[in-house]
Amino acid sequence: MQRGVMYGMAAGAIWGFIFLAPRLLPDFSPLALSVGRYLMYGAVSLAVALPFARKLLAKLTRADFIALVKLALVGNLLYYMLLASAVQLVGVAPSSLIVGILPVTVTLAGRRDHGAIGLRRLVGPLLLILAGISCINLDVFSDVLSSSEGGEHAASVLTRLTGLACALGALASWTWYAVVNARYLQANDHFDGNEWSVLWGIVTGLLGLVLGAVIWMLPAGTVQASVPAARWHMFWIVCAALATGGSWLGNMLWNAAAKRLPLTLAGQMIVFETLFALLYAFVYDGRWPRVPEMLAIVLLLAGVLWSVRQHTLEPAPAGAKEAPAH
Repeated sequence: MQRGVMYGMAAGAIWGFIFLAPRLLPDFSPLALSVGRYLMYGAVSLAVALPFARKLLAKLTRADFIALVKLALVGNLLYYMLLASAVQLVGVAPSSLIVGILPVTVTLAGRRDHGAIGLRRLVGPLLLILAGISCINLDVFSDVLSSSEGGEHAASVLTRLTGLACALGALASWTWYAVVNARYLQANDHFDGNEWSVLWGIVTGLLGLVLGAVIWMLPAGTVQASVPAARWHMFWIVCAALATGGSWLGNMLWNAAAKRLPLTLAGQMIVFETLFALLYAFVYDGRWPRVPEMLAIVLLLAGVLWSVRQHTLEPAPAGAKEAPAH
């Protein structure tokens, strides 16, 4: 179990970077970012898979392929489009803090799984997390509320509401992915974390290729405005970093953690993604967190850690078996 926790922490540290990428490329649409990232992810995964491609194909079943397509659509393409939109509309801190609720939403979604705890014991942690969300909203809208009334004010409020809705959508899509992926890996142990990540990457790359072809056939400017050639160079460099680190390596580490930890404990590891995303954002902006942001961080961390504590206090059922380790 200790190795599973270490894998989860390492995955969070790598995933924290994906929140910063839309800030580095504000002139690219979320759809373009998703297609670029996952085309590169598919290419990296295909290169990694070549030495043992026959072994992978021999083990791959129809059910595996269907599961991979669903996970790639929801956990990769949809999630990152929503996340990139949220970051560009409301910033890294609000987006990462909202997505940082994942440890609790995953715990709630897996409440009927082995090792889950009673919902009554989560009332306290959930109240702290709701208080943290309130602080996020206060920080996001503070400058809007103090501005003058008018069309610009209404547009600014709508922009922030849209950004928060995108962050909540990203939270929902990754909650679904984390639960379904963990359950599938624990029920089907014929793939290790690296093999599953590689297969997932190849399928995601194929979906990205199809989506990219659709975008290419649309009129120019429909999805992506014109940008200088130098920006496209930067675009592909960032996408390559996201594909290699944020997708292939991060997913491999996460899959290894998911196979070693019960779902309700694996979900708690996602808090490290939030912490590192905030750290990277504050360093990039060259500032300290504002008071509402600091309070939100404290409240969310307290809620998540309390949830972890409640989970570890729960005695394991008699005769229960641990998740298989690979």
